[in-house]
Amino acid sequence: MVRFFPAFQLLVLIGFLSSRSESLRFDLQSGHTKCISEDIKQNAMTVGKYHVVNPNEGQPLTDERKLIVRVTSATGNTYHYSDKVESGQFGFVAAEAGDFMACFWAPDHQPQVTLSVDFDWRTGVAAKDWSNVAKKGSVEVMELELQKLFETANSIQEEMYYLREREEEMQDLNRSTNTKMAWLSLLSLFVCLSVVGLQIWHLKTFFEKKKLI
Repeated sequence: MVRFFPAFQLLVLIGFLSSRSESLRFDLQSGHTKCISEDIKQNAMTVGKYHVVNPNEGQPLTDERKLIVRVTSATGNTYHYSDKVESGQFGFVAAEAGDFMACFWAPDHQPQVTLSVDFDWRTGVAAKDWSNVAKKGSVEVMELELQKLFETANSIQEEMYYLREREEEMQDLNRSTNTKMAWLSLLSLFVCLSVVGLQIWHLKTFFEKKKLI
């Protein structure tokens, strides 16, 4: 059954999906690490490309301007690893959901050098190579656009289900936390009343021994 969403929610979802394409440039000093996180759902395709910007074009990069790159899942599984490279790429279908980390480490070097790294990370619909789809399928421009819209609509629907599942998980966690806090409050109240009762009993016993009451 086809479901329709209000225009505002649809715009928010489209904006959310477009944010799954992350392209940036950052600086990294020798001996330092920079990690970038991306929330990826299970069975979603993700691709990434990175390269060190060469300050002297036409000349090869020296070893101190090369990177160690590792992409891991929230549970610590490694999906990509490269040692002392100036560029590379990765692509995989996530076997688990959660925050994936792409970490870049520049080997220690004296004197320190600063590396500029270009990194492009795409997930979901944005990860698909539409130019190859057009070449392989020999499709017309309109057909290609319709195929893009179809893929985007499917991705929006999957994202809605995924967000709903996450919302239910958060609600279950809130209910569990509230129940635990209620029991903790009752326990704290019982302890306080017990302490007060013991103090009153102690004072009463003390005054009776002193024959003050």
